Amino acid sequence: MRKYGILGHPLGHSLSPQIHTALFALDGETVDYQMYDITPEELHDKFDFLSTLDGFNITIPHKVSIIDFCDRLDAGAQRYRSVNCIKVGKDEKIGYNTDVIGFTKSITALGASLNSRVLLIGCGGVGRMMAIETALEGGDLTIAALQSDKALAEEVVREIKALKPDAKVRIAFISGAALDRCDLPEGAQFDLLVNACPVGMFPKVDRMPSTPAVLDGVKYVFDAVYNPKVTLLAKTAREKGAKSMTGMAMLVLQAVAAHEIWDNASYKTEDINKIISDMEDLI
Repeated sequence: MRKYGILGHPLGHSLSPQIHTALFALDGETVDYQMYDITPEELHDKFDFLSTLDGFNITIPHKVSIIDFCDRLDAGAQRYRSVNCIKVGKDEKIGYNTDVIGFTKSITALGASLNSRVLLIGCGGVGRMMAIETALEGGDLTIAALQSDKALAEEVVREIKALKPDAKVRIAFISGAALDRCDLPEGAQFDLLVNACPVGMFPKVDRMPSTPAVLDGVKYVFDAVYNPKVTLLAKTAREKGAKSMTGMAMLVLQAVAAHEIWDNASYKTEDINKIISDMEDLI
């Protein structure tokens, strides 16, 4: 039986075993998929053990430090210096970043395009990746950030300009508890709003990262938060006529990308949608 797993600390109630077990089942295979809760101090001592697996996923806090384990990185992992999926082969161990794939596939599934007028709330962690991908796709990007994240936002803009000197990108600073119209350039209109911050996550489900007015005229909303399955931001966007999606799709689609890497697997859209729905029912 092949062996896979997820590596992180602390892992808590990760959905990765359920998602990957379901994907392997679609392939007609039963595998041993375990959670490996390993502290940062233990990581390098576990490299020999990790080499015995067929592949594994990585979450915080190991996405950068696990690079030392890899013989080679794919383009996405190189760009973001972050690895969340590894294929352990006979001759080499290759690190990948499937968060990128999960995000871009989610935007496509939503029916939206990054090559449009995009408002991104938050630029740390996954937000940095979302900002850079949007700019590389040709989007006209506005990054909304807290004043306390000014240095972080400016660093993301510098990264974008280094990769794409003609990128259209600007920063808007959030002046209150949530992003408001007054924080944005006068008359600014957006096709897609992406939320990369944790506001609205369980248990504080009665909050959203922007005021309802910010959603006026927005056609699509992608909220990276996946618990609850319908955030207040997504619900408000739908009430205003926008199409919205929350983060469970991204979580499942990055797992699908891992299976494409490990086994060159392919799945029917309806099967993936069922897994997304099943995982939402678990939270």
